[in-house]
Amino acid sequence: MSVLKKIVVTGGAGFIGSHFVSRVLRRYSHYHVLVLDSLTYAGSLSNLEVHFQNKRFEFVRGNVCDENMVANCVSDADVIVNFAAETHVDRSLESANEFLKTDILGVHVLLEAVKKFDIRTFLHVSTDEVYGSVDEGASLETDSFNPSSPYSASKASAELIISAYAKSFGIHSLITRGSNTYGPNQYPEKLIPLFITRLLDGQTVPLYGDGLQRRDWIHVDDHCKGIDIVLHKGSPGEAYNIGGGKRVSNIAIAQRLAALTHQPDERIRFVKDRPGHDTAYSIDTSKVQALGYEPEHDFDTGLAETVEWYINHEQWWRQALERETKEGNFAARWYGNGFNAEI
Repeated sequence: MSVLKKIVVTGGAGFIGSHFVSRVLRRYSHYHVLVLDSLTYAGSLSNLEVHFQNKRFEFVRGNVCDENMVANCVSDADVIVNFAAETHVDRSLESANEFLKTDILGVHVLLEAVKKFDIRTFLHVSTDEVYGSVDEGASLETDSFNPSSPYSASKASAELIISAYAKSFGIHSLITRGSNTYGPNQYPEKLIPLFITRLLDGQTVPLYGDGLQRRDWIHVDDHCKGIDIVLHKGSPGEAYNIGGGKRVSNIAIAQRLAALTHQPDERIRFVKDRPGHDTAYSIDTSKVQALGYEPEHDFDTGLAETVEWYINHEQWWRQALERETKEGNFAARWYGNGFNAEI
């Protein structure tokens, strides 16, 4: 890929997006990065504050569904990397409206801008959940979609729209399908940060069903490395799986986190399984490995370092939890009695 001038990162104030912004600004001194983010509950300017004095960084608060806002941000862009999405499966099961708007309509708005302004590259960050449950073997990029939740269905729908635009209008599109991601400054609703913060408070943690569901875990820095490689070396119109190669059951994760936070396993409380819960994910990453990708983080070390980050950044996650309480405390409402159980 030739030299880039301006890269627009949508959803760049969120967990993975903010880590990607940091990687780009650190590695590419000739890039100007504009972050467009609506700062929903899971996005925070604190994830980006280290860049505020950087002349190559710019932040705009806005929604990817706003056509005028998107046009103003991307009209002179060379590249768009789209992280903007509603991502929490549980929330999509309670109400899918925002998922359909952001994850599908938002992508359509971005694609129209790509077409209008002849933007060089559009990279869309998707998920391995589009494949559905994989009990044996590993999903290839050519496998059919079989989403099980409104969230994964919205991501699969977005991918189909992108593919159609690539075929119809010749846009240079790239798609990455990442596995379950963990690491610092992840909003405390996903399994690992939710369990860490509750265990640090001496509370119980809710584990779905029998806890034997298995996921392929990847450190956020490795995930961003993979996206970076695909952006610069990927072939137009192609999708690439990005995984960490560490398949672990949810109950094993819970037990490791209990040990790392010096809490007894009795803190783990089994709750009713969620609807359509996939039993296992596994992705084949040979395609992205052929571009030079290899994960660098050992899972056990990365998990311990993540716990340490939350221990050292208590104010960050307490502020997030305080805001969550004010906005209705989704987790307590969703998990019910299993969330507030006494040990």
